[in-house]
Amino acid sequence: MKKLPQTDWTKRQSLRELVEALGAEDMRWVGGCVRDTLLGIEAHDIDCATTHRPGTVIDRCREAGIRIVPTGIDHGTVTAVFKDGPVEITTLRRDVSTDGRRATIAFADDWREDAARRDFTINALYAHPETLEISDYFGGLADLEARRVRFIGDARERIGEDHLRILRYFRFQARFGNILDEEALAACEELAETLKGLSRERVAMELLAILALVNPVATVQLMDRTGVLKVVLPEARRNEIVRLIALVASEAAQGFAPHPIRRLAALLPPIPTIAEAVAARLRLSKQQRARLVCDAERKPTDTDAPFALAYREGLECASDRLLLSGGDASLLSDWTIPELPLKGGEIVQRGVGKGPQVARILQAVETRWIAENFPGRERVEALLAEELARS
Repeated sequence: MKKLPQTDWTKRQSLRELVEALGAEDMRWVGGCVRDTLLGIEAHDIDCATTHRPGTVIDRCREAGIRIVPTGIDHGTVTAVFKDGPVEITTLRRDVSTDGRRATIAFADDWREDAARRDFTINALYAHPETLEISDYFGGLADLEARRVRFIGDARERIGEDHLRILRYFRFQARFGNILDEEALAACEELAETLKGLSRERVAMELLAILALVNPVATVQLMDRTGVLKVVLPEARRNEIVRLIALVASEAAQGFAPHPIRRLAALLPPIPTIAEAVAARLRLSKQQRARLVCDAERKPTDTDAPFALAYREGLECASDRLLLSGGDASLLSDWTIPELPLKGGEIVQRGVGKGPQVARILQAVETRWIAENFPGRERVEALLAEELARS
């Protein structure tokens, strides 16, 4: 029987304490931590499945001095809080009913029954906490070796239980897939319209997760080919996908980390009102919305004066706009936005009465200071003298 290799997280003292509290035969490591460890990828989120009911989990952990937070207790999930990271503990479950958006669950006692309600075979691998032997009920190990993302059982049924699994399929395919599972792809194409019934927040979460991948281009093209992209982002047409390809190449060439909002901006036409509408539809945060709209305000002339652009729009937006426009954003990597060495009070001291005239002179000096590439105080004083003479 295949075993999970020993790695940093399997050796944690905190996890040994959790095993002692719950009992080795009544729990298994499951999901991403098992999958990623088998692939040699660092596991970040540790998940545990158990036959114990949530109340029992809480009682046993508290008796062992383990802090517990009831993060999703209605669905059987609590979180054990440790200094080296949290662990989600979920009671074995089975679906009673589903409507494509949410499920009514009942607790179960059978590991296979719990595995059957999960989405993909590679996410339904369970590892014994002591022996590290892996239980594989649906061929997940073979799929992992082949780098194939396959739904458990009938793909249409799995999507029917939760329509968001369409987007999850594309995200997992991008991360782990070399082979396309035709049944999964056909089901995603057939049921793409069901995504319209989901909350925009859930759609945005998965869409941004896809765009945050190192290179999401092939996945976005696959989403376009199957009609999924036009459901979740109808503004993204072929020209926009070409722009995404160029952006991803520019990010890599210039040493910029991927950012999902920048990539989302690439998939939209450079029209601020469209960016506003998309941000509202996807329920983006204020910060995300501001960045998306700023990116949409890009112009061909942005590349002519990158430092002036950064001064007016900020380094984040300026870098995005240069990357989106094919400019050299690396120029801004080590640049600090300067502060105009002039205050309105100094203009008043030169004899200008308080009021709009002060603001006009200050703005005129600032405009010339920017155009001259931010010279020092001596030149600013000369610019001020010239503007005072004009006024």
